[in-house]
Amino acid sequence: MYKKSILSNNLRVISNELKGRESVAIGIWAGVGGRFEDESIKGAAHFLEHVLFRGSLKYSCNNIKASIEGVGGTLNAFTGEEQTCYYAKVPAKHFETTLDILSDMVFFPLIQKNDLERERSIILEEIKMYKDLPQYYVLELLDALVWPDHPLGQSLAGSAATVGDMSQAGLRKFHRQYYAPDNVVISLCGNFVHDEAVAYLGDKLGNFRSTERPLAVPFKGAQTKPRIKFHRKQTEQMHVALGFPALKADHQDIYALAILNILLGGNMSSRLFDEVREKRGLAYSIYSSVKSYDDTGLFMVKAGVDNKKLVEAVELVLKVLRHLKRGAIKEDEFIRAREYFLGQFVLGLEDTMEHMMWIGESMIERDRIRTLGEVVYRVNALTPDDIQRVAGDILKERRLNLSVVGALKEDQEAALRALIE
Repeated sequence: MYKKSILSNNLRVISNELKGRESVAIGIWAGVGGRFEDESIKGAAHFLEHVLFRGSLKYSCNNIKASIEGVGGTLNAFTGEEQTCYYAKVPAKHFETTLDILSDMVFFPLIQKNDLERERSIILEEIKMYKDLPQYYVLELLDALVWPDHPLGQSLAGSAATVGDMSQAGLRKFHRQYYAPDNVVISLCGNFVHDEAVAYLGDKLGNFRSTERPLAVPFKGAQTKPRIKFHRKQTEQMHVALGFPALKADHQDIYALAILNILLGGNMSSRLFDEVREKRGLAYSIYSSVKSYDDTGLFMVKAGVDNKKLVEAVELVLKVLRHLKRGAIKEDEFIRAREYFLGQFVLGLEDTMEHMMWIGESMIERDRIRTLGEVVYRVNALTPDDIQRVAGDILKERRLNLSVVGALKEDQEAALRALIE
């Protein structure tokens, strides 16, 4: 189903041709993100992502936006800890033009001083915005607890100081180092011809060469006791995040962790949603999620709760986690979670954009694609005992991290410390 080609300069092209579709999705992935930055350039990957939309050798900023949105397409990008992705989805007849625009802005950006100043102001406002939004800031605090003194524990956007110091020469150097062909994957999905796309990219990018680049900072920390961070802020609701160090992306138990996540807080049938929201009315929003990186990971529970019910809510969340770790998982509950995971996975692959994201992320992370058959096989091989074993490995209370943002009172802080420590 998938086709892979490697250009002479080691740029990888992975695709899925779907002839019956009216659309095509394109992603250009650079293997760089926040964890590749030392303290002096924190935020460089995110800053560069912004600047690349400002114009390239062939296309101005307005050309880039109008040429894609003007034909009904969508265009965007995101920066993660280990990848940066620029992507678009357009009607299939506009595939070649869109591929040319994206590849030009990614490989041949202008990175001009006046554009840096415009984006610097925007990013500084973005940093302020996230600090003003407690539902996001509580997650930044949690990351800092889980990965202290490490790039993973610092804001992807950087700080006012590092963004303020970002220079044209510095960003151009960062681009040369990390946007090299052997560190880039182009993923395609929809109605197009793979061989034609590869030939086009070979002509356009064949002379683009790689340079030596620094590696990501490895994470070697080991947590031996709980960590807590409170941030007092006048809010109408308490924002709570609990997290445990979890599994790296290629761990053999990564699918068991995915099912554990669904059982605990992945949907409206989950234990946390049912116990904390439906039965007790302690939260409007509560969910769990997983982050997985090359050498580390995080299992996290996030909730927004009534100011007066903070301690009660956290106590109940901990009770639910302990119960799953120590009690049996019923067969019907397990099957429901497993089928939800598989169903969501299959439904996602029906969309050209989601399918492009799947194959692109797989290739930039592992240099190979996990096929649908492989995923289904590995998930169907799981048992309730596997989920419970992984829960026991991860949900260790000495490795718990808790961050809270809200109008905290001293007695609430003391009560939470007594619960956790």
